[in-house]
Amino acid sequence: MAYMGKLRHEIWTFSKAQFSAQVATIADFSVSMLLAELFGIYYVWASFCGALSGGIVNCIVNYRWVFDDTRELRKRAIAVKYAIVWSGSILLNTAGTFALTELSGQYFIFAKIVVAVCVALLWNYQLQRLFVYRDTHIVEHIKQRRERRKENKNKNKK
Repeated sequence: MAYMGKLRHEIWTFSKAQFSAQVATIADFSVSMLLAELFGIYYVWASFCGALSGGIVNCIVNYRWVFDDTRELRKRAIAVKYAIVWSGSILLNTAGTFALTELSGQYFIFAKIVVAVCVALLWNYQLQRLFVYRDTHIVEHIKQRRERRKENKNKNKK
């Protein structure tokens, strides 16, 4: 029964993360297309700015809604870890969009869609779930574990 509860929680978290990703994608693609089409900015820079905008939206929604238990975690630690993951995401999205656009010769938005889906599932969600929104008090946990081991050794010696 505990396994089913955990599975339900994981599915619900994944569903909320996908909704958050869709909201971020709307921001990303809107900014990208607005800059490229309306202002004539080179598609690679437009794509970069879009990814930047989408990342900000995604971070806010994830912190406030998707990963429920993050309210106890320090915002600064989450921001630093998110920035690390987000930097990789922007690099993958921008380079992937450029490479796929140049290789296929298609309009950049088609390449951006393919790349965005791959990066969202294989990079963003996994690293946010396993790294960014996890307990940031790792050092404290390690110290506590060491203290418990010492206490257990002392008890066993007596």
